[in-house]
This record gives sequence, C-alpha cells and structure tokens, in this order.
Amino acid sequence: MPEGDTVWHTAAVLRTGLAGKTLTRCDIRVPRYATVDLTGHVVDEVLSRGKHLFIRAGDASIHSHLKMEGSWRVSPIDRPSRAGHRIRILLEAGTAPDTEPVQAVGIDLGKLEILDRRHDMDVVAHLGPDLLGDDWDPNLAAANLTADPDRPLADALLDQRVLAGVGNVYCNELCFVIGHLPTTAVGAVTDPARMVRRARDMLWLNRSRWNRTTTGNTRPGRDLWVYGRGGKPCRRCGTPIARDASGDRVSYWCPHCQR
Repeated sequence: MPEGDTVWHTAAVLRTGLAGKTLTRCDIRVPRYATVDLTGHVVDEVLSRGKHLFIRAGDASIHSHLKMEGSWRVSPIDRPSRAGHRIRILLEAGTAPDTEPVQAVGIDLGKLEILDRRHDMDVVAHLGPDLLGDDWDPNLAAANLTADPDRPLADALLDQRVLAGVGNVYCNELCFVIGHLPTTAVGAVTDPARMVRRARDMLWLNRSRWNRTTTGNTRPGRDLWVYGRGGKPCRRCGTPIARDASGDRVSYWCPHCQR
C-alpha cells in the first residue's frame, strides 16, 4: 500500500534512472495530455511531497499520485516489464555512450497530469509538513494534529493537511505504539509531539526499502504490530487483535493495549 515512504523510495529510484538524461520517448496515455511530447528534454529533478511525485523536464512537471494501486517501474529498455498492466505513461531516456538507456513506466496511477513546472507545487500547497521532506516541522505537525481536540485520532492522522505521508498502515501502527484506539479523541493524546516524532521515525527508517517494518523485525509476518493481523495474538499481551471494516478504512487494534 503506497504511503509516504513508498513514494519517497519511488522518487529515489526514478531519480537514479532518469535524472540528467534526455528523454528519447514520451508516451502519455491520458486523453487530456495525449498530445504532450517531452522527447528531447532533460529530466532535471524527481521529487516527492507527501504522497505526490513530480518529474521535472524542460518547462513541464509530470505530477502523479499512486493512490491505492499505482506504481512506477524502472528497467533497462531491452527488458521491459509491462504486460497485463494499465499503463498511464511511458518514458525512455539516455542516449550517451556512458549512459544506460532506461524505461520508466507509470502503471495504474491514481492521478497523472502535466503541469507548468513554475507552479507545480501549487497542487500540494495545502499539505501539512512532509514527514520526509526538507520542510518537516514537528512543532507545526503537533499543532495541526491537536487543532480539533474532538476529532478521532485516525481521522487526524490520515488528513494530509495535518502532516503529509501517513497512510492507513502507519495510522494503525502509530495508534498501537502510542496506546490509543483509532477512535480516541485527539485531545486525549497527552504528548502529541511524541506521536508526530514517532511518525517521522517510522517513515524515515523505512524510506529506502519496499517492505516496511514498525516492529524492528523485517521477517515476513513479524514486521507489523497490528495492521493486517485481525484475530491474531497481540505481540505484547496475547489478546486477539480486533478488526473493523465498517468504515472507509479498515482499522486494527489491541483491545487490551489500546485505550
């Protein structure tokens, strides 16, 4: 499930493959932008902002959001991997003798648009402090989190205007680590600064790998505290983990460890 760490890592992979290279092919399969051709432009930057990703080339900025199913894949041109997927954009780059040509494919992207590079950050101006960004400000994030004391904790954590990068996995894991139910009012959190610091730590430690862990154990099945573990014993107390799928997001918690 793409969250802030996944997008950060995706941007790093795209940066390694594309940055500094000239686009030799640009195929955008979104009707509104089908006539846009960035062939001949150099990819100057690839950056992430929360769950948003930007590829800057020439005067344009390719803005994408992975949503639930999206991904970017980078591979040598002679080893494409795209069969059976809904491709939204295909980029090829690199012609110099000392540069390996690569193919970057955006698959099942939830959002894809071509923006004026000078104003591309306008689409993310509403976001709170980016947990993995240069603008990270724990004091502002804590203030945003507690702005509405009656708001359920999970709702506040998932609101990208509060802090950018937390998705449902980290939301559930953070609630467990702090010891509160996802439905707890934000005002009940005695140390919101600690909570946002833990959020930052979780994403930061996972930013360079695809398989995230919040327990410190990267082995499959031992990597998370509660998320996806409904009915299984709590790793701390042994109580079966509860699960609620009645809302827009599935929630997991330990009835004993979380209050």
